[in-house]
Amino acid sequence: MHFEFLVEDQSGMAMLQRLLPKMIGTEHTVEIHSYKGIGRIPKNLSPHSEPNKRILLDQLPRLLAGYGRRFSAYPENYKAMVVVVCDLDDRHFDQFSKELNGLQSGLRPAPDAEFCIAVEEMEAWFLGDHSAVKKAYPRAKQTILNSYKNDSICGTWEVLADAVYPGGATALKAQGFQIVGREKTLWAEKITGHMDLSANRSPSFQRFFRTLTEKTAVSN
Repeated sequence: MHFEFLVEDQSGMAMLQRLLPKMIGTEHTVEIHSYKGIGRIPKNLSPHSEPNKRILLDQLPRLLAGYGRRFSAYPENYKAMVVVVCDLDDRHFDQFSKELNGLQSGLRPAPDAEFCIAVEEMEAWFLGDHSAVKKAYPRAKQTILNSYKNDSICGTWEVLADAVYPGGATALKAQGFQIVGREKTLWAEKITGHMDLSANRSPSFQRFFRTLTEKTAVSN
C-alpha cells in the first residue's frame, strides 16, 4: 500500500519518520510532506489556492483534489491513501473532524483519506509515554509529567517544555518562534524512538495508531 502523509511542520515530519516503520513496517511505500503551519480551511473550499504558500489547511482542498485524480489513475490492485496529521489547537474536535471529512466527501473522484488529529497538540503524543520522555531526557521533571492529563486542552507543548527544557516554556518562548520550532523538532527526534506504541496513554495517538494498523491489515 502507498501512503501520502501531510503534516503541518518539521517536527511532525521528524516524528513520522521515526514512528511509521514501527507502526506499518517497511513493506509499504511512504511519502511525508511537511508544511509551514496549519492555517485554516478556506471558507469557499476552493481547490485553487496558491501552491507556493505552504500552509497545510489553506492548501488542503487543492491537495485532496489532486490526490483524488492521481489515485483514480492507479491500477485497481494498487491501494493508496492520504493521511493528514495535524493539531486540534483550540478547535472543537467534532466540528473540525466534520469539516475535514467534508473536504473529502465533496470531491469527485475522492481519494481514500484519513484525518488524524492530535489533541491538543502533537506533544500530547509524547506526553502519553512518560517512559519515552524520561529515556530521551533523564532529567525531565516527573512532577510535571504526572500533573498532565492526557489529551487535555492546557497548552500542551508548554507542559513538555516545562518538563524537559532548562527554564521551561518561559525561557524557551523568550528565544523566539524559530528556536521554539527547532526545539519541538528535537523533542520529536529524541522521544519518538523510545515510544511504546501500544502503551501510549494519549487517546488521540491510539486513534492514529489504530487507523494505520487497520488500513495496513486490510491491504495485506
